[in-house]
Amino acid sequence: MNDTNPKEIPGRIRELREDEEISALDIARDIGISAADYAKYESGELDIPISVLYKIAVSLGVDATVLLTGEDPRMESAAVCRAGQGKQIERYPGYEFSSLAYNFKGRTLEPLLVYLDPSKPEAAQVSHGGQEFNYVVEGRVKVTVGKRAYVLSAGDSIYFDAGLLHGQAAVDGPSRFITIIQEKP
Repeated sequence: MNDTNPKEIPGRIRELREDEEISALDIARDIGISAADYAKYESGELDIPISVLYKIAVSLGVDATVLLTGEDPRMESAAVCRAGQGKQIERYPGYEFSSLAYNFKGRTLEPLLVYLDPSKPEAAQVSHGGQEFNYVVEGRVKVTVGKRAYVLSAGDSIYFDAGLLHGQAAVDGPSRFITIIQEKP
């Protein structure tokens, strides 16, 4: 398993931004957040939501993999991710994901294998552009989209507008699901 330390991400962002001579204010404006929130993300004071991370990557002109791992993706025609070899990140306590296509250049989808630990508090709900697909691999997952909650079991799936507030939580024990995120261009 290739672990990625999420505490290194803010430093990578700051370094790339400074190398490109782009101000923090310009990045914040470009991605549509306040300068204060951006400063908290770049300092590591706040965890960076994955949707914001992708917007920052676009603003900096790099693949999100560079921010996550410090490495450029290398594959252009196909990228194999062997079992247990995804780039793993714990975004929030109890919400850990592995990027399954981190090594593919120019990808338009982000497939992730997510592990939910029910002994930890639920992660805050998020929203981002585009659409999202979740497929439960093991356990039961409560997926909240807008004001509605759906309890899914292994083999169940849901596809939704990711612009709505949404979140996932384990039900009755540890759970794993695959999520595929497509941001709008």
